[in-house]
Amino acid sequence: MSLTASLDATSVTAAPGEVTALPLQILNSGRTVEEYHFEVVGACAAWSAVEPAVLSLYPGDSGTVSLMLRPPRDATVPAGETTFGIRVMPRGEAADTVVPEGRVTVLPFTETTAELVPRSSNGSRSGRHQLAVDNRGNVPVTVRLGAQSGTEQARVDFDVPELRIEPGQARFGKLRIRPARRMWRGTPVTHPFQVFAAPQAPEGEEAPAPVLVDGSYQQDPILPRWLPRALITAAVLVLALVGIWYLLLRPAVKSAAREAVTPEAVRSAAAADKSRSPDGTDPAGAGSAGTGPGGGDSAGTGPGGASGPTTSPSPSAPGGGVGGGDDMAAGAPTSAQVRVQDGVGGGPNTGTALEVPAGRTFQLTDIVVQNPQGDAGTVTVTAGGNTRVLSLGLENFRDSDYHFVTPIQVPAGGKVTMTIDCRRVGKPVGAPAPARCSTSMFLGGTMRADAAG
Repeated sequence: MSLTASLDATSVTAAPGEVTALPLQILNSGRTVEEYHFEVVGACAAWSAVEPAVLSLYPGDSGTVSLMLRPPRDATVPAGETTFGIRVMPRGEAADTVVPEGRVTVLPFTETTAELVPRSSNGSRSGRHQLAVDNRGNVPVTVRLGAQSGTEQARVDFDVPELRIEPGQARFGKLRIRPARRMWRGTPVTHPFQVFAAPQAPEGEEAPAPVLVDGSYQQDPILPRWLPRALITAAVLVLALVGIWYLLLRPAVKSAAREAVTPEAVRSAAAADKSRSPDGTDPAGAGSAGTGPGGGDSAGTGPGGASGPTTSPSPSAPGGGVGGGDDMAAGAPTSAQVRVQDGVGGGPNTGTALEVPAGRTFQLTDIVVQNPQGDAGTVTVTAGGNTRVLSLGLENFRDSDYHFVTPIQVPAGGKVTMTIDCRRVGKPVGAPAPARCSTSMFLGGTMRADAAG
């Protein structure tokens, strides 16, 4: 071998951010002039170089080059010992390549920064922040968190007293600012404060200076500033509504009540009182008011075999089996109702709501039809002989009411009936499924006595 290479020292210490040189001796023991090239191998190759990069030597001559170590001052190069090698490659004799080896120790350093996020906060009870601490050194560091004294109006509390941060990483410490006193109303007050992150150095070394960060917390009143104005506005609005009631609406209501007390209404009420006996019973003694054969409960069956309708005349109907008086001549309010059930496929079923007694004429003015089960089919209401008043599809309604400006005249002996033809039984929500369609009708009008022939 015609090449000899040796380091002046097999170990060296390098400080981050500084340049450290390590000499390398080269001897050409061959018989020809040789040119040598150098290459650094190992973990430190990224931040090391050999100067000069090329060296030419005559036979028997020696020369010196330097390994320049430049570890950066950041967290990419951890502190500690690492090995390296310098490959010395002759240009003419590639087989004579040698690689002297050594060790480099990177010194530790500590560098921390801190930032308060957000820098300022506000609230009526507390403010919340986060202290972000970055470790830009090359060794793990333990940072103590705290607050500088300077104001007794607010207290700073951290969720953890210290943080351990690896090189090149950041950790967050949550903190809350609480005012010493609550402020119910008034102008917001700003409380400045200062927090610090103090790195702790290893034993025997001096600790770095703590990092100070300024912040502020604005204490808002618990009751918003607009609340008194809103209360005053609400009070004024209530007073205005009360004034409108007493000045405008109340007189109108009283006037309408007075207009409703007409002479006809007074005479009708007096006649109704006279028609009753002192013990409050009906002098006619008929047990049903203002109804004929259809006035009581009746049960009928249609072709479907379902139970028949139920007819319930209103108890407000006047007594009318005999007598009649002036109230019957003027027309007494009369109401009745009927419920008809029908099975599917059995044909229509009819129920009678009202049959007009002899010597009377019923004036039909109101009809209310109800389909509570949501059945499907048809319903027909007739009055008198074969006069069809309504013909409806059950599936089109649940409740339907009709009012006639011109009353429908039902003469003596005439009936008001309801006929249903069930096609599908409905399904009420939250109730057992029924077996038959069921429809109800309520009617109202006046019962008048016919004029004497």
